[in-house]
Amino acid sequence: MHVEKPASPAIDRAGWGVLLTVGFGVALVIMDATIVNVALPVVMVDLGLNASDAQWLNASYALTFAALLITVGRLGDLHGRRKLFGIGMALFISASVIAGSAGNAAVLIGARFLQGIGAAMVVPSTLSILNSTFVGRARNIAFAVWGSAIGGMAALGPLLGGWLATNVSWRWAFWVNIPLGLLILLGILRAVPESKDPHAVGALDLTGAALSMLGMGALVFGLIEGSWFGWWRQDDGSLSPVPLALGLGVLLMIVFVWVESRRVGETGLVNLGLFRINTFRFGVIAALIVAFGEFGLLFTLPLLLQGTLGYTALGTGGVIAALALGTFVISAMLPRLGGVMSQRLIVQVGLLLEAIAVGGLAWTLSLEVSRWVIIGWLFLYGIGVGMATAQLTSLLLSDVPREMSGQASGLQSSVRQVGSAFGVALLGGLLVAKLESATRSGLEAAGLSGAQLESLTTAVKDSGGIAIAGLQRSGPAEIAHAASQAMIDASRLTTGAAAAALILGLVATFALPKSSHTTEQEQ
Repeated sequence: MHVEKPASPAIDRAGWGVLLTVGFGVALVIMDATIVNVALPVVMVDLGLNASDAQWLNASYALTFAALLITVGRLGDLHGRRKLFGIGMALFISASVIAGSAGNAAVLIGARFLQGIGAAMVVPSTLSILNSTFVGRARNIAFAVWGSAIGGMAALGPLLGGWLATNVSWRWAFWVNIPLGLLILLGILRAVPESKDPHAVGALDLTGAALSMLGMGALVFGLIEGSWFGWWRQDDGSLSPVPLALGLGVLLMIVFVWVESRRVGETGLVNLGLFRINTFRFGVIAALIVAFGEFGLLFTLPLLLQGTLGYTALGTGGVIAALALGTFVISAMLPRLGGVMSQRLIVQVGLLLEAIAVGGLAWTLSLEVSRWVIIGWLFLYGIGVGMATAQLTSLLLSDVPREMSGQASGLQSSVRQVGSAFGVALLGGLLVAKLESATRSGLEAAGLSGAQLESLTTAVKDSGGIAIAGLQRSGPAEIAHAASQAMIDASRLTTGAAAAALILGLVATFALPKSSHTTEQEQ
């Protein structure tokens, strides 16, 4: 039986110190996941990246993030969440120095892997710190700030990245993390208390950690490289490594679940008993699907705007900033909405608005689409993100006992990053595959054949559509139009797929209770 307790007081001065440090910490990490998207076309030209490199530049960050979140969430429970937060931020800053100084694709992608490791330490630590520091009404406020930081900075990242790429250098898309990260480190030292799981015993489950990291790594590798190596055979007829990677990944994750289910008490990497909590179980399913649609969209949209529609990096960032504006507008209204709507209903309305906006964007995309039409759809999408993100996070963690918050935070964050990695991999792969076939068909209709047809098709495919801008400037009009229309067709397909994923996420939320039992009480 759940006994209601009086609502806890509002957040005091010390609590705001914790909340601001945690909020800025997660905002910096999330911003970096999207800031590169707008700068990506400039980076591709400057360093000579192909489409596979571009996918890895984004997915390496999300992959490392996803593969390590469960492990580092447990490390925070065992050794201290504040300590893990600080180490992760220091590593993130160091990797940003390397990324901004990179002279080739290998160094840049390697630096993104390191950034992903640091980010993986930061996100579950921040959630666990909030879950262990705040209770009752203060916890709701804290989660709202945390969720708004994710939604808002995911949208502001492209604007900042576009401005830096246009007016300064794409390298500052990474170097900007250095001064901001140092300020966050100061806040960690001065404001954030240390916390651990008092029931955590023993050492880290190395077997579980290895299985989860290798399994997730193999899965995302297969998804990313499917469009490059081929899903079954390569261009030369040899067997593609993709089926082996996907099969190995599935097998390792099955073994991981089997091993963790046999662990006794608190000795495992993750307590699978968390999935017996209804809010957590159904919440993470919804979070997985939603992240797939959201981050897949943010990867493909800048390639279309800059490569085909003629936007500058700054112009692209300005358009996508409409998403941030929508998020900030609705965030100010959430406390009032929470008084008249259940948490589940807020999440559902938010996801419905996201699906309508992304579906509308897919429907209206064309070579003549107005900038204001795109801005309108993204503003509506931002309103949906602002409603869904914070409330879904709060709802799925609200019934989790505080002593399990590290594992639960790491697991739900890992699920989100799995979704974002899969979104980038699958929607990115779908974009490239459709772009290749549509370009080939369009160029054949324009009268090309033989070596010239193959050369132009390969150039458009390998560049992720960035080569279309060159055709528009110097190529024959009918060839440039055929390639441009191919990118529109590919973008409409992938954007429509993102909308479908959001609808599936909305359907999944109907399994959630309308509100949690512990929203307004201590756990």
